[in-house]
Amino acid sequence: MHLAVELGGAGRHPGAWRLPGSDAAGLFTAEHHLSLVRTAARGGLDFVALTDSFVPPGDDPDALRGSLDAVAIAARVAPVVLGIGLVPTATVTHTEPFHVSKAIATLDLVSTGRVGWEPAVSRTQAEADLFGRKDAAGSEELWCEASDAIDVVVRLWDSWEDDAEIRDEPTGRFVDRDKLHYIDFTGEFFSVKGPSITPRSPQAHPPIVLRGDEPSAVPVAARWADVVRIAAPTVTAAGELREAIRTAVGDAGRDPDAVTVLLDVETLVGDDLARLDALAPAGADTGTRGLRYVGDAAGLATWLRDARSVADGFTLVPLALPSGLDRIVDDVLPALGADWVPAPEATLRERFGLARPANRYAQAAPAQAAPAQAAPAQAAPA
Repeated sequence: MHLAVELGGAGRHPGAWRLPGSDAAGLFTAEHHLSLVRTAARGGLDFVALTDSFVPPGDDPDALRGSLDAVAIAARVAPVVLGIGLVPTATVTHTEPFHVSKAIATLDLVSTGRVGWEPAVSRTQAEADLFGRKDAAGSEELWCEASDAIDVVVRLWDSWEDDAEIRDEPTGRFVDRDKLHYIDFTGEFFSVKGPSITPRSPQAHPPIVLRGDEPSAVPVAARWADVVRIAAPTVTAAGELREAIRTAVGDAGRDPDAVTVLLDVETLVGDDLARLDALAPAGADTGTRGLRYVGDAAGLATWLRDARSVADGFTLVPLALPSGLDRIVDDVLPALGADWVPAPEATLRERFGLARPANRYAQAAPAQAAPAQAAPAQAAPA
């Protein structure tokens, strides 16, 4: 049973920041995030999913405003908190894949191979207006663009061979130019020559975590995902969605057993949901985005055991933080007993049984290599 936890703000519930002990005053501090990830690491969870979005804060004066960049949070946490995977969200709409590839590869280097990446799409016109480059698009177009962006990122991760750094002091050659490669990607949304300016990272390809909740996302997840996150209204629906994803993975020519499907479960352990709802701003959406468990730790442990047949594991989503995470680590995990084993000390790929991928350009002819003095080209919209 793989177990991850989603961390964002004071928790998913819009009233959580008003609970006693919510650390509302510290939400934008490094120590807040370090404390949460330390707790998750103490529990031996596979990874923490760090949420992010371009959605502007609402106009309600009682609503908590603002958010931090998930990749930057991971960069602060990675060198300090060891023994747990870090999976920040990095949105691919309105952004350049060259920058994303560099940021995630850098994270993998500073975390010594414990980083993944959750690509996301940006849907609303309000988000598009923040950038002023293009209007909002429909789901199908967004996920097609996301697929191209992921393709570019993965190719850039491969544009340095593992032994490209030779650091030859007598000749002054730091890099073997024959082991840096143009990617020469041209698609509907991007035209990127490459190579990257960041060496190949410990995992080569940090695991890609994708949502598989909507029809337009499923083909992208089937092509690229190492881990698929799903939300569903019932346990039965979750099982059906998992089977649909596994079928899509097989149709894409990949092994379904190599892709892990994690079911989101919103959790409120030992707290009163009615009290939490009463603290939410007027008009705020307090409904669930999928399955929700409210009750004691033993009950949640039993629920997870019973639902194991419909998923390869779970992403627990506390409605309130830090209290919800404390109860997961201190109460729920011990209640699972032998049904759950803490994640091993390993790279994130190894935790999910994924081999380190070969470099697609390693056998490329020298004529395709980048010249020694060529400045790597940055991504630009086609």
